[in-house]
Amino acid sequence: MGEPPELLDGARVLAFAVVDAAVVPTGATTHRIESEVLGPAAGLAVARYDGDGQFYLFYCDSDWQVVTDTCHPTLELAREQAEFEYRGVSARWDTRHAEPGAAPDRRGM
Repeated sequence: MGEPPELLDGARVLAFAVVDAAVVPTGATTHRIESEVLGPAAGLAVARYDGDGQFYLFYCDSDWQVVTDTCHPTLELAREQAEFEYRGVSARWDTRHAEPGAAPDRRGM
């Protein structure tokens, strides 16, 4: 699985992580589309829409298509939600775009 595009669902990708063997889905949250329970994501991305103060945690398939998302008021809360659902993902983030005023960090957010 390569890197996601710059935009997912029209939102700028700030960071992404591939859900591989180093990341363990906890099963602590169930995502559904109508009555269908979704399996683990292949990739996670934190993104932000221009002009929107919220941070979106996108749960993506292996082609980086957004399957579902959660919305968070802060970057930290989006990251906490990701770790709650996928143990070990905190060490896997690859930062693409830093928030204004933040220093870029390629090892994680």
